[in-house]
Amino acid sequence: MFRHSQLESVTAWLAHPAHAAMPLHARIQRAIRQLILDGALGPGKPLPASRALAKSLGVSRDTIEAAYAQLHAEGFIERRVGSGSFVSEMTEFTPGRRISQRDALLRNQAPNLSKRGNGMFQSGGVREMLSPRPFAHGVPETRSFPLQLWERLERQVLKELGTSALHHGDPQGAEALRRAIADYVNLERGARATADRVLVLTSSQQAMTLCANMLLDPGDRIFIEDPAYYGARKAFDAAGLECVPVCVDRQGIVVERIMDDPRRAKAVFLTPSHQFPTGATLALDRRLALIEWAARHQAWIIEDDYDSEFHYAGKPTACVQGLDPHDRTIYIGTFTKSLFPGLRIGYVVLPPQLVKPMTVARTLLDGHTASIAQLTLARFMDGGHFGAHVRAMRGIYAQRLDVLARLVHTHLSEFVEPRVPIGGLQMPCLLTCDISERAAIDAARRVGIELLGLSALHAVGGGKAGFLMGFAAYTPSELEVAVRKLANALHMVKGG
Repeated sequence: MFRHSQLESVTAWLAHPAHAAMPLHARIQRAIRQLILDGALGPGKPLPASRALAKSLGVSRDTIEAAYAQLHAEGFIERRVGSGSFVSEMTEFTPGRRISQRDALLRNQAPNLSKRGNGMFQSGGVREMLSPRPFAHGVPETRSFPLQLWERLERQVLKELGTSALHHGDPQGAEALRRAIADYVNLERGARATADRVLVLTSSQQAMTLCANMLLDPGDRIFIEDPAYYGARKAFDAAGLECVPVCVDRQGIVVERIMDDPRRAKAVFLTPSHQFPTGATLALDRRLALIEWAARHQAWIIEDDYDSEFHYAGKPTACVQGLDPHDRTIYIGTFTKSLFPGLRIGYVVLPPQLVKPMTVARTLLDGHTASIAQLTLARFMDGGHFGAHVRAMRGIYAQRLDVLARLVHTHLSEFVEPRVPIGGLQMPCLLTCDISERAAIDAARRVGIELLGLSALHAVGGGKAGFLMGFAAYTPSELEVAVRKLANALHMVKGG
């Protein structure tokens, strides 16, 4: 018969909510197996008779027999006719056996990761909120997405392609979608793209990781805007690159710092159409200077055009890739913000010489992007629905930005100075009071409000304290409630 502690352990396994989905006999089998692995039931020890254990646990004898049968099949117990069931003889290498104190300590230490693995782990990754709340940045409005239209297009894809839509897809991406993307970026962004230069990925983050690992070696230098999108810096840091911060002014990245640098860098990362997080647009003369610099030094320009669809004052400036006659620019785009995050489709427009290497490399990551989603998106774009959706959202977001700016002026003017952007999904606000950025963010979180601090986006000190306020995913009434909550929270910090 089990000792009292062993019986309690089995009972706890049965009652644990995490195991509720398992059949009863499987829970009992797993609980006994764990006792064996932990050494609580040693080799040769007898197990209770099935009738006795069934009575102790309040289950049927057949349930215990099924658990014992599985333990026997896996080699954990021996069943001897006329004698009962016994724990099998284990080798000294069995988990839970003969573990020294030193081994137990080592098991609880940090994992022995590679340098690159440790860099990725220590970066904290890029975390997105599963259920965003005001004022989470970079989140689009999804409640008004034409879901029924999307479902109808998806049904068309499945009806026409049948089970062939369930097979592996082209690692480069479905041709129909690559063609639609090329047509879109050529028309709307002034790009120089063809379907055979487009690589469909799952996200812009994947694109940056590919660039970091395929175009540069550990220790190579890359110029990066300061402040910059945190996901880019983390991708480059994790790849072992030396990120060289270059300050940003009202005309974008200061290119003189790049031109005058005596040590050669192999790439520069830009968000030229709408700099993250300042909202600055890179001036034409600086774009042309960077294109010539890249050609002269055989360096790469990595251009992230992350939310160019949402420009609220005239047409956005054409992308750098469309101005580059030397094919040194990699153009990154995504549908995460223009449609919805769950779609998981991004893309790069590549120089011809990089298409094959990059496509081969992505097969080592995830093979290909989900085929049905790609083909549905291609129809969504070809039918003009993507353009219509973007135009509708642009009007809604412009209205919400205006509402947020007025609310901040009314309720938060004693705390912050808003920098109303001409595009994007978030508004920067600079702190003008004696409340620290950390205190403001913590106070907001306590009342259910999310803010992204600006200072953390600077690699070099000197950035002004403040935060980003995302507005795209929240109705005017939701924005008003959240701004009032934030104002009350900041008043409490200031008064306390």
